[in-house]
Amino acid sequence: MHIHILGICGTFMGGVAALAREAGHRVTGCDAGVYPPMSDQLRALGIDLVEGYGADQLQFAPDVFVVGNVVSRARGADGQPRYPLMEAILDAGANYTSGPQWLAENVLRGRHVLAVAGTHGKTTTTSMLAWVLERAGLEPGFLVGGVPANFGVSARLGRGRHFVIEADEYDTAFFDKRSKFVHYRPRTAVLNNLEFDHADIFDDLAAIERQFHHLVRTVPASGRIVANGLEESLQRVLHMGCWSEVRSFGAAVSDFQARGEPHDFEVLAQGRAAGHVAWDLTGVHNQLNALACIAAAEHAGVAPAEAARDLCEFANVKRRMELRGTVRGIAVYDDFAHHPTAIRTTLDGLRRKVGDARILAVFEPRSNTMKLGAMKSQLPWSLEAADLAFCHAGGLDWDAADALAPMGERARVAGDVDGVVAQVVAAARPGDHIVCMSNGGFGGIHGRLLAALDA
Repeated sequence: MHIHILGICGTFMGGVAALAREAGHRVTGCDAGVYPPMSDQLRALGIDLVEGYGADQLQFAPDVFVVGNVVSRARGADGQPRYPLMEAILDAGANYTSGPQWLAENVLRGRHVLAVAGTHGKTTTTSMLAWVLERAGLEPGFLVGGVPANFGVSARLGRGRHFVIEADEYDTAFFDKRSKFVHYRPRTAVLNNLEFDHADIFDDLAAIERQFHHLVRTVPASGRIVANGLEESLQRVLHMGCWSEVRSFGAAVSDFQARGEPHDFEVLAQGRAAGHVAWDLTGVHNQLNALACIAAAEHAGVAPAEAARDLCEFANVKRRMELRGTVRGIAVYDDFAHHPTAIRTTLDGLRRKVGDARILAVFEPRSNTMKLGAMKSQLPWSLEAADLAFCHAGGLDWDAADALAPMGERARVAGDVDGVVAQVVAAARPGDHIVCMSNGGFGGIHGRLLAALDA
């Protein structure tokens, strides 16, 4: 089969491309701004990439066009379609489908799918679960919205029956507004947490809860739902109706609990010691991710003690508190945090690790939710653990300086990346920890900071 993927450089669609190529299909694709690291990974797999969405790509005549959710029917200021290829596909009556639908029909069907959903921690928990199943000899397939250091790739088919997938609640495509995860039909579903996010497509938290319940509806009676016992929103989801076994984690009364610090803790199953985790990861959020992983792995036949032991070897995911370099005693990290809660938990985890050392938080409100200003009032709260905060405010329709005003002189704002770099370099001193947080490339700020600090 020849598939041509629109929006191929996104983390999800790039993973679909890698899986299709591994399965023996011919894969081509296009994107606006064919960019690394995904472009490098795809070209290494022998996948031909095209810049832009020109209608001339219709002549490739694939068996099916697989359409990413970046594609829309939008028109530019000149009145012309932003995605001419999509218009040509529709005009020609050519065969097209969404990424999640193609994945469900061609990869997931007949497998034991373990789907990890939640506002935060999906990528990390999915990576943990894939690693634990791998160490157990189950040779799972997986699709992760990042690159797990233990594997070095974001997706693979696997030889075993199990397939671990990051289950995103974002919409499927412009022609299918259901959440991606309703296509996956998991036998094991992890509900890691649930907060309001994606303000561009959801009106309120209740709308997201409804989508999560759609996922719950697809889990068979012989399946398992692993739910964070600390989240009232998830309790509301389950109260809408649940037909599967439920295992809880995290709360004082839960099936799986942790006793100890996030970097070194005992795992309790039904109140009894069941394993021990000691690793380099920081933060209560990662401790909760570990409990979710252990509970899900148990449903796949991996004993909690074995899962806990193997998590000690988990090497995290790229862009999750990834140390990019140290110059003059100043450490620079890259992290994917962009939601206020994720920013807070990331910084809290680092604070637990570094004690009284200074933390400089550098961030850009880049997600659609943050660009809309839906959570700007939470930013001072999210940055409490930082000694100084630096905001890249370019392109925002709201006043970042005003939103950060409660932080006083601890907060700095700049309109471009150069300005942010200059501010950080002027403030940094030996012993500092600089955390750069964004769900995008952030203008290569990590390398620029290291170079400027070195100079």
